[in-house]
Amino acid sequence: MIILTTESLRGYGLNRIFEFAKKAGYDGIDLSINFGQFDSYNADYINELIKEYDIPVHAVSAPNQVAAKRVKEIVEMTKKIGAKVLVLQPPKLLDFKLASWLKNEIPKLREKEFLSIALENAPAGTFLGFIPEHAMANAQELKKFKHISLDTARIGEKKQDLMRAYSAFKKYLVHIHFSNVYKGKKYAPPSEGIMPLESFLTKLKQDKYPGALSIKILPKFLHAGEDDKVIEELERVRKYYEKYYKNVKVEEIETEEQDD
Repeated sequence: MIILTTESLRGYGLNRIFEFAKKAGYDGIDLSINFGQFDSYNADYINELIKEYDIPVHAVSAPNQVAAKRVKEIVEMTKKIGAKVLVLQPPKLLDFKLASWLKNEIPKLREKEFLSIALENAPAGTFLGFIPEHAMANAQELKKFKHISLDTARIGEKKQDLMRAYSAFKKYLVHIHFSNVYKGKKYAPPSEGIMPLESFLTKLKQDKYPGALSIKILPKFLHAGEDDKVIEELERVRKYYEKYYKNVKVEEIETEEQDD
């Protein structure tokens, strides 16, 4: 499933973003919450758009450093619009209260609400050049959280090995924010940049990844403001996805179990 995060076309209203996603042949929307844009968390309005364009909101992405009370509100909104996944960002390193709440309360919320609530790998950023800016940011902490959203551009930004990161997280992976790194800039189109995204997509297909690929590209790379070019760029990304993922044929390998 290929979906479009509304963050890719920030500056447009939600109505236009739904329209673009529908015209470009996407399967759904990844709704990025912005508390300064009231429409982005108005469940009734979003449900109207879902019905009008016949395109679902598959995932909701919460803002950075969102308080526990807000997380609960976003959970309720996510349920109302029928989304399957809620993506949270890791807290700042010294926000011990939020980190503790996420570790202790999110598993309870998942069970109560029957909702996948995932933590995303942290962006680059350090104190004093070596202390990470974010808590819950290493591989072990992410795996302890159980549900993981993988941002490929953040892996590239840190010059980490994408295939190794995927191998470490695949058991827990429920969502992917998909883009490349081009000339040091995150969130470039997948066909432009340094990352081995073709191999990554093929591996996802082989492993029968169950989640969605959410396209997260900077608006400038999509030529935001030039509507025809926006559609063209979104279609180009969709065709890339179809070539290296959707249309890849994976041979089923049957193995015989041996008795001990």
